Amino acid sequence: MAGVLVIEDDDRIRLSLILALEDEGYEARGAATAEDGLAAQHKDPASVVLVDLMLPGVDGFDCIRELRREGDVPIVVVSARDDTHDIVAALEAGADDYLVKPVAVKELSARLRALRRRARMTTPAVATLVFGDLEIQPEAGEIRLDGRPVAVTRTEFRLLCELAQHPGQVLSRQQLLKRVWEYDFGDERLVDVHVGRLRQKIEEDSGKPRRLITVRGMGYKLQR
Repeated sequence: MAGVLVIEDDDRIRLSLILALEDEGYEARGAATAEDGLAAQHKDPASVVLVDLMLPGVDGFDCIRELRREGDVPIVVVSARDDTHDIVAALEAGADDYLVKPVAVKELSARLRALRRRARMTTPAVATLVFGDLEIQPEAGEIRLDGRPVAVTRTEFRLLCELAQHPGQVLSRQQLLKRVWEYDFGDERLVDVHVGRLRQKIEEDSGKPRRLITVRGMGYKLQR
């Protein structure tokens, strides 16, 4: 991981995060607005971006959307807003993870290490996985629906591959957190929101899924 970009308008918090990350061995730099952060990311892309939601001008949600439109850089929200609606909205905008302030440095560092491991991990060498007109090509890192490519984030791809390699088997949210996010514990809403985003991309009707199924009280499965 070459570096971390911290987009945070509070000078004290931004500086404390940068210093804490540097103490953990990361190269870190900051921006006080979304506009400055996006410009910095365009000029010299960081390997992961931390984004506050309450930013002046362009807010954190739109910043996340713009970052996601431009690529699959891992995005971690660091915000004082802990309402479920805000967390879900940030994840749906394209964030990979969400931490509520005040942030414990060790927890943040652990999350970043997990992101780094996931970035280095290679996809298992398995054949194309077929679920009707849905094709998942783990080695090529591609998903096709009725022959057309489907654009997904790195996290969405790993989640779909994990489910596809266990067809018809129910995987719990905690199992998916462990296998996809590399977290021993965490907020299960991460899984729910990413499943919802995948359904919008691979289901004919995301409200009535026929491939990516919820098994109430147990978890999710991908069925042929």
